[in-house]
Amino acid sequence: MAPRSAGSGKVSRDPVHHPLFARYYARVSVTAESRWGMAGVRERLLTGLSGRVIEIGAGNGLNFSHYPGTVSEVVAIEPERRLRQRAVEAALRCEVPVDVVPGAAEALPVKSEAFDAVVISLVLCSVRDVPRALGEVRRVLRPGGTVRFFEHGRGGGPAMRFTQRALDRTVWPVLNGGCHLARDPVAALRDAGFELGPYRRVLMPEKGPTLPTSFCVLGTAWRPPSAQR
Repeated sequence: MAPRSAGSGKVSRDPVHHPLFARYYARVSVTAESRWGMAGVRERLLTGLSGRVIEIGAGNGLNFSHYPGTVSEVVAIEPERRLRQRAVEAALRCEVPVDVVPGAAEALPVKSEAFDAVVISLVLCSVRDVPRALGEVRRVLRPGGTVRFFEHGRGGGPAMRFTQRALDRTVWPVLNGGCHLARDPVAALRDAGFELGPYRRVLMPEKGPTLPTSFCVLGTAWRPPSAQR
């Protein structure tokens, strides 16, 4: 079981500390629910899940209300204190049991093979070590378990990709909580040994200007049934 609960004050150091970005993200993400269609994306991301689920990088908990009743428990990992506080508030309003826990994606504070599904949503862009984080995803997921992912990353033509790389090398991660624009989440999942299921490219927002953050992918992957890691 995961340690209970993030609001207890027992954790003396947060793995991530981006207070200004946390405030900005909390506002923008709520606006994106309706204006950018993110609520519908979250619904598609989580439909059909069941059993025990771990969500990595839960942010301010906007996924929680979209978990179906077939989910018996959600352990939601969020390293940033202010976002975690928002997630705790969201969990209290949720019909599915949600336990919000501090921790980093690269060192998840849960037992191995304890979950039927892992949800990663707009998190691989900002983790410090993507291979290590996905190694942790494999560790905590039971053989044959499901990964649901919605991530942004590299996309567009040569000019846009050049812009993404240039921003990654300069101001973007500093101003946006460690976010990177030019990562390839599908390739990262494949390289980590997951079997890719159906996925599709999504532009966010679907209508309006195309931004360096617009190139998203929504899909499913599995941990192979073999016990090998």
